[in-house]
Amino acid sequence: MPGSPVSIGCAVMLSPGAAGAPDSGVIVAVMQTALTAGGLPLATAGSLCQMVNSVSGVPYPLPIPASGVSTGVAVSGQGLVRMGDKIPAGSGILTVLGPPAAPWVTDKNAP
Repeated sequence: MPGSPVSIGCAVMLSPGAAGAPDSGVIVAVMQTALTAGGLPLATAGSLCQMVNSVSGVPYPLPIPASGVSTGVAVSGQGLVRMGDKIPAGSGILTVLGPPAAPWVTDKNAP
């Protein structure tokens, strides 16, 4: 899905979540530091999301897998994560909600 790149603090949602209902979360760690926007590193596959189970409230980590991210823009060998991406992860689909780190940039490559 074409969209603008995201960074730390971007909201994400996993549906279905660990207990069935959608879980919400946020990107908390980006492992690459080679490409930044506004001083923040842009998220790539391998970035870490902190999710919260919507039923129990228990937090859990969820790394962003390599499938479903940009196939045209890679940073340190990992595909760029963009607003609007729908990434197969864990037991469901991880949807990247936003806000974008660089709204003036759009990656139009396929997932």
